[in-house]
Amino acid sequence: MFASFSNKYVEVGLDEVGRGCLAGNVVAAAVILPLNFTHTILTDSKKLSWQERQNVELEIKQQALAWAIAEASVEEIDSYNILNASILAMHRALDKIFAQKIILPELILVDGNKFKPYIPKDTIQAVPYQCIVQGDAKFYAIAAASVLAKNYRDAQMHELALQYPQYDWGKNVGYPTPKHKEALKLYGLTAYHRKTFKPCKLAVKE
Repeated sequence: MFASFSNKYVEVGLDEVGRGCLAGNVVAAAVILPLNFTHTILTDSKKLSWQERQNVELEIKQQALAWAIAEASVEEIDSYNILNASILAMHRALDKIFAQKIILPELILVDGNKFKPYIPKDTIQAVPYQCIVQGDAKFYAIAAASVLAKNYRDAQMHELALQYPQYDWGKNVGYPTPKHKEALKLYGLTAYHRKTFKPCKLAVKE
């Protein structure tokens, strides 16, 4: 794991969670860490246990120079498609970072291979960015963003699971597990399902 991509610019790590889910918002986080940041277990959030993620989140929030979480709604996912909605959520997280005016990013590190130029409000110049495939397993700032986004979204889905226990969101957090897809056939869609996703379309037809 690396603390910096450039070793000279203020870098913000950016990641999203929930792209492959059938239900729930897509959530993004942005994190700026100290240049010399290091950690013994921080990596891609999917590789950490629930308890590890909770502990790491506390450390990230204590040590980060700035952090923010944002989301795009199910309606926006269905309107713009999941890729564009994911980028929208990431841009919103960056909006919050710039609005804090604590420290301004000079380089954006994005997990994955797709992004759109980000222009901060009241400016005309886009912030340089670098897409990094599997970046959440390579750079601490991206990994930190992945942890904050996953913890936030998982908690959101656990809350919704109390209203809709039949979909097993408490365990699958909206992903297309066999139990989730079977529940779609039996009970149909909720307002939190992504209607443009194939299993949800099939549930409507059935």
